[in-house]
Amino acid sequence: MFSNLGTRDEVIKAALSASIEARDDRQELNIRNSSSEVIVAFPGSWSPEDWFPKDSKAEPFGDDQIDRKKFPSLRSIGKDEDARVNKAFMERFLRILDDGSRRLRSEVKKALDDNKQIIFTGHSSGGPIAIYATVWFLEEHKKSKKEETPHAFCLTFGSPITTDRTFGHAIRRERWSDHFVHFVTKLDIVPRILLAPSSSTKELLKEISSFSDPRHKPTTIDNLTSFFVKVVKNASCVANYAACQLTGSKHTLFDTMSNFIKPSPYRPCGNYVFCTEIGRSVVVKNPDAVLQLLFCALQIESERELLNIAQKSLRAHWTYKEAVDQSLAPANVVYLKNLQELPLSSNDAALNDLNLDAKVRLCLRAAGELEKRKQDNQKKIQAKMVDIEKNLDALKKYRTTSEDDGVGYYDAFKLQKKEEDFKANVKRLELAAIWDEIVEMLRLRQLPDEFEIDKEWVDLGTRFRGLVEPLDIANFYRHSRTDDAGHYMKEGNRPSRYKFSQRWQEHKYQLPPMQQSRQSLKHFYGETSFWAKVEELKTKPWEAIKDEVLVLGNRLKEWYKNDEVEDDVFLQKSTLVEWWQKLCKDHPDAELHNVLSIPPVK
Repeated sequence: MFSNLGTRDEVIKAALSASIEARDDRQELNIRNSSSEVIVAFPGSWSPEDWFPKDSKAEPFGDDQIDRKKFPSLRSIGKDEDARVNKAFMERFLRILDDGSRRLRSEVKKALDDNKQIIFTGHSSGGPIAIYATVWFLEEHKKSKKEETPHAFCLTFGSPITTDRTFGHAIRRERWSDHFVHFVTKLDIVPRILLAPSSSTKELLKEISSFSDPRHKPTTIDNLTSFFVKVVKNASCVANYAACQLTGSKHTLFDTMSNFIKPSPYRPCGNYVFCTEIGRSVVVKNPDAVLQLLFCALQIESERELLNIAQKSLRAHWTYKEAVDQSLAPANVVYLKNLQELPLSSNDAALNDLNLDAKVRLCLRAAGELEKRKQDNQKKIQAKMVDIEKNLDALKKYRTTSEDDGVGYYDAFKLQKKEEDFKANVKRLELAAIWDEIVEMLRLRQLPDEFEIDKEWVDLGTRFRGLVEPLDIANFYRHSRTDDAGHYMKEGNRPSRYKFSQRWQEHKYQLPPMQQSRQSLKHFYGETSFWAKVEELKTKPWEAIKDEVLVLGNRLKEWYKNDEVEDDVFLQKSTLVEWWQKLCKDHPDAELHNVLSIPPVK
């Protein structure tokens, strides 16, 4: 029944069985082989140390920034913000990945060699390890630059949420979201548990495992209900704040509280299958909708139900075999699609069992409308592509004219002596306005997640940066803005429209980020911003800039060789060449003369 999610029912059953076996046997890895799949199951743990790092007082939810070297895709590209994950679970995954036997790596390699699909799976706290393993695999596949679809899939059962909003954004941007399917029973407390801080949950983690015995009766009723209430209240805060953002309404109480009490950073990512108490299942792909369902499904009608629901929420964590078996039965699956058209009431038993009242349905509608609005915004931006291309063509023609005059693109614009220079400035301002609008939409998450890796826009952004940023730099120094703001490449001076489009190119084509060569601010510039470095170095004494001049000279020759800078850069009347010739005249140094020799025009 779940073929629409990219996997077969028998694979789901096998993954769940392997997850339960790994959990019961407490193996680091449980490997199952079949003719077409390799299932890698990770066990869960109820030790607080495996859920929260020792320094969890500093970070009450145990979250930490990902290691960008290991997971380069897990970030917001334009904003250059890394995703955050649960530190303890990530450390555990990395220990498994890099242990002495390297068993995980070897099993994955063997599966690839045999052309088998790899299923990473885990029940409970084994789920986050399976998620991180899947992302690791997808990152490795991306580095290989192979065109075929990666043969990896992640299936979790009752997994706590351990990834933040940026993580989910990155997964959707890379089009990896459909590689993840998470099964959650309606009342299971564990998927919601990390929406509460460690101080509210750490002491009762071990108690949860006792409920694997259906005959278990808790000895600490008050603690149990208190634990349940704290998790639900924290889930309520997160869900309600997210609902306010979805609907665009102001909530000053949440805004004020967030200044004093840090809410959980964790948010759902991937596809979710909610298993109801009536044997039906609801499939949800929208992460904002998933968050609302995680909260509303645990609502109780009166305090008299509190103890009963609190115990059921812990027992539900151990009922996935029965829940999944029921969900796989024919005609038992509901796909929650076209959320913006969701009726405010219905007779659908599966949806009603998840407590979808009118308020929740409005939130789900808002989640659907937000996705539609993002698509509409992209269409509006797409309509401006003709104007962008037209203005870029005009600037390219202006560059050719300037080169024919023997002055060069940068210097002609900086001097502003002709009418053509004024017209070029108008084009520059028109283009800047369009790209600033795009950047602002990205900042506010008003464009689809995949926008920043769309080849058409990445290539257009690269062309825009190459033609317009030199003019922005020329304008910056023409108006002597260094007197007030410092040099162009100083933090806060370089416009975001160039930083965003540069990062898109680096990410799309897996180029070394400019920051990696930034051992110091001295070398923080690229092929479209080197004019700012030239202007900066011209103002400094020779003794302070010799090494930087040599680096700049070598970089320029490399860029020129790779057609990343144009011929007009090396015209005799250009700012660069006149400065280089003066340096060579004033400082008779063989290495300097070699580096600063003007390359032959192509």
